[in-house]
Amino acid sequence: MYISKSTAKKILKEAGATRVSDEALAEFYESINKIAYSIASKSVKLAKHAKRKTLEASDIKLASS
Repeated sequence: MYISKSTAKKILKEAGATRVSDEALAEFYESINKIAYSIASKSVKLAKHAKRKTLEASDIKLASS
């Protein structure tokens, strides 16, 4: 996938989780990767629609809102 399991676990820990079950980590891992791919895909479509090859921060912001 796109974001590693260790990074997903770090995100959960930084959010305040003291312990994370394997099942919770797997669910969060799948969800975060789906969200990341969705934002990336929408961002690319926005850049292409604007006839640009370069993805810009505004594309990411618009796609994630």
